[in-house]
Amino acid sequence: MNKQQNVLIIGAGLCGSLLALRLGQRGYNVNVYEKRPDLRKVNISSGRSINLAFSNRGLKAMKLVGLQDLVTKLCIPMHGRMIHDSHGNVFLSNYSGRSNEYINSVSREGLNALLLNEAEKHENVNLFFNKKCKSVDFQKTTALFKDYGSKNEFIEDADVIIATDGAGSVMRKSYYLGKKFLFSFSQQYLTHGYKELCILPKENGDFRIEKNALHIWPRGSFMLIALPNLDGSFTVTLFLSFDEGNYNFNNLKSEDAVLEFFQKEFPDALALMPNLIDDFFNNPTSPLGTIKCNPWHYKGNTLLMGDAAHAIVPFYGQGMNASFEDVVEFDKVLDQNLGNWEATFKTYEATRKKDTNAIADLAIDNFHEMKDHVANPIFIEKRKLEMALENQFPTKYASKYSMVTFNENMGYNEAMLKGRAQDKAIINLLSQNNFNLEDDLELTLNKINQETETILEEDRIAGFKHD
Repeated sequence: MNKQQNVLIIGAGLCGSLLALRLGQRGYNVNVYEKRPDLRKVNISSGRSINLAFSNRGLKAMKLVGLQDLVTKLCIPMHGRMIHDSHGNVFLSNYSGRSNEYINSVSREGLNALLLNEAEKHENVNLFFNKKCKSVDFQKTTALFKDYGSKNEFIEDADVIIATDGAGSVMRKSYYLGKKFLFSFSQQYLTHGYKELCILPKENGDFRIEKNALHIWPRGSFMLIALPNLDGSFTVTLFLSFDEGNYNFNNLKSEDAVLEFFQKEFPDALALMPNLIDDFFNNPTSPLGTIKCNPWHYKGNTLLMGDAAHAIVPFYGQGMNASFEDVVEFDKVLDQNLGNWEATFKTYEATRKKDTNAIADLAIDNFHEMKDHVANPIFIEKRKLEMALENQFPTKYASKYSMVTFNENMGYNEAMLKGRAQDKAIINLLSQNNFNLEDDLELTLNKINQETETILEEDRIAGFKHD
């Protein structure tokens, strides 16, 4: 394909800004249109998480564009989950038995600003803000925009349009409404929503709780989590049903009700949050959903990428990492020099879709694990065993979490299939009292591997696979 072709990117969020940077590095002429103001110049508050979990797949993308050192400066390492029980007791559950494996809390705004700054350094990349996309004519490869400043509408054309405009993608909506080809779309919401809260830093700027951990208050049907920020604060997120249970978003309507709820369920967190009431009633309550669609592209004209193609719930900490990996995988297909955009898009979707479907399903699994299972005795025993195995056999054993989060060279689908079988094997053996932490770990590992392979073979015979 001619490198001088014009690429129009809709959306300058994390995925769009990384894609613009990478295509700019490859020599394409890139125009990026974003409906919001430039976050580097104005403070944008949308009720979204101000920090995100950043791990190996995201780091691989930063290495691709040469930004790994700059991104590391924005990160706070989190070595495990700090579990807070209802009595105020805490214990740390490490993410890995290997000391070099951990996730990071990173500023969404800081990371986005870095990517925009780097993209803008390329003369062939242009960024336009306050330009809302209203629709896409995917047959003509044109997009209709409205300028929020002048209120005027205008049409932009390009050789190819890539939409990275998030879960509410306008281009995906145009696919659906256009009825020009067979387009499948599903949007499934959890019964739970989320609300952002905050633990402020101490007067001297220090952290009020352990800095290098992701804090979780699991309560069975709901939970609270907290991630650290560079300024000493924590972004706290309450995940709660909209209308089920004694406490839900629909019945927490008064200050007294909110205080009663937190005093009963999260008393240690409440003690750290004198600003709770202001945060609770000023910040929006947002839904949690999974979006899948097919196809992602229309011929060689247009392509969906990132959340626009496959939005997921946040419970594996892989939303941003998966979108960044989209760019890495797309870049690999560009290296194949397939000759035209249609072949490029088709190949990219064929190789990528099974993995994005897998991480969507894994994120739902982890929702139930985080709000409930992390406090279950057999789950705790399982995690202790996995940490011991990873510590003693760092090259021979990896938990499902490690395969998903720390093995950037293993696809999500492979990690899901092997990880689920391995989890089932360990739970089966633990429940049958076939081993414990005092046993010889090498014998234990052999038992787990044999049981895992038996389960995988049964799944293969039954035809279980992830499409």
